[in-house]
Order: sequence, then C-alpha cells, then structure tokens
Amino acid sequence: MRPTAGIGTALQRLRELKNLTQEDFSLVSSRTYLSTVERNLKSPTLGKIEQFAEVLGIHPLTLLTAAYMDKLTPKEIERVTAALRTQLLRTLTD
Repeated sequence: MRPTAGIGTALQRLRELKNLTQEDFSLVSSRTYLSTVERNLKSPTLGKIEQFAEVLGIHPLTLLTAAYMDKLTPKEIERVTAALRTQLLRTLTD
C-alpha cells in the first residue's frame, strides 16, 4: 500500500535544500531504506520521522507538514497553518 501523504517527496526536497546526501543519514537509516521512503514506497514510523528531522535540523512537524502541503499555493499554506494553529491551541487549552 502506497502512502497517501508525500512524506518521501518532502523528505527528499528538504534533504536537497539542506545539501545533505543520503549518506548523511547513515546513523539513523540505511541508504536503501531512505531511498525507498523518498520514492514513497514505504512509510516511516513517527520515530523514524523524528530521526530524519533531527538530521535535517528541523522539527518533525515541519517534515510532516511539508508532506501534506507540497501542492498548495503560498496563500493556501497561510490559511492551513492558521487553521492548524487554532486547532492545536484549542486542543491544548480544552
């Protein structure tokens, strides 16, 4: 079963933006596994997403958010992040 969100696409894009190679992730993943994730053939666990994010130097939510927002316009991203912020604050304060 193929993942619905583009976690692999987002991971690859962020990795390339940071000028990192697949080998730079060798302490947390094999190149074969990383390549499989980047081709959206496998879905990483939340723990693995945390490890990938740590290597990227970003918060894990940034990686997850990028996976769901890669086809949105800047205006749509603003709308979605505002809604997400509202939902998170409401959840944490209820």
